[in-house]
Amino acid sequence: MNKLLTGMVAGAMTFGTAAVAQDDVVIQLKWVTQAQFAGYYVALENGYYEEEGLNVEIKPGGPDIAPAQVIAGGGADVIVDWMPSALAARENGLPLVNIAQPFKSSGMMLTCRADSGITSPEDFPGKTLGVWFFGNEYPFLSWMSQLGISTEGGDDGVTVLKQGFNVDPLLQGQADCVSTMTYNEYWQVIDAGLSPDDLVVFKYEDQGVATLEDGLYVLEDNLSDAAFVDKMVRFVRASMKGWKWAEENPEDAAMIVLEYDATGAQTEEHQTRMMSEIAKLTAGSNGALDEADYQRTVDSLLSEGSDPVITAAPEGAWTHMITDQALN
Repeated sequence: MNKLLTGMVAGAMTFGTAAVAQDDVVIQLKWVTQAQFAGYYVALENGYYEEEGLNVEIKPGGPDIAPAQVIAGGGADVIVDWMPSALAARENGLPLVNIAQPFKSSGMMLTCRADSGITSPEDFPGKTLGVWFFGNEYPFLSWMSQLGISTEGGDDGVTVLKQGFNVDPLLQGQADCVSTMTYNEYWQVIDAGLSPDDLVVFKYEDQGVATLEDGLYVLEDNLSDAAFVDKMVRFVRASMKGWKWAEENPEDAAMIVLEYDATGAQTEEHQTRMMSEIAKLTAGSNGALDEADYQRTVDSLLSEGSDPVITAAPEGAWTHMITDQALN
């Protein structure tokens, strides 16, 4: 972020009133600065936002930051969130609307130790499964609902362990399985010394329960403001330009992400590997939400299991208003 602040000051000194005239946009990320959000950092670093007359502030997330709460409190104009979380929030009264969908595929997995005896979902009952919360639990809960498996424990259900954003419960034997992403936590398990042969992996995509992940969401009322819509059109256009550049230049994109990591916690090896995996998830998307992908997500969340994530089909939860203008 130091680089961002320095760039803003330099821009103000160099361009004078032109910099002042730029429109401010604040985006709240779903997690910390990492290649999962490379497109936005690339757009910032390569000047794509500036070309669109935007002064963009990228707010990293963290374990105690829920993007929906940030935007509800006025702390962001647009957020990155997973669709299950956004639709659950909408049903609970926060009118989030998907305006763009950079991620086409899901990277979510449940990673189990092979010595747990789990070889298929039928083996889950009686086991302890690590699950992320803060809105990330909904895909898992939907899956268990479709399987008819209780999440209240017991021999016929699973014991849910509230998992931190690490894989320690699996490594320390506290859980039989933990939540992982193809681009992040799975590799933490491998780097910790376990081999792929030591693991049994269930990809949500392969289980038919994949739901849409990192999309861009705004508050519905703001879409009636022509000036806000214009800003979002320019923001999405520049962001998707950043994403496609990142797909084509994964190593360079990873280095850009590292430059903006104020914590210094990320490594070049990890971010380069992550960016290569992220590129697989953004491939095939031009930024416009695919209605079939949306419906698949809704159908999964509305499943006729024991405890569906949402109870009614959402209305007005997405729009092509922004991408129709940004991408044409």
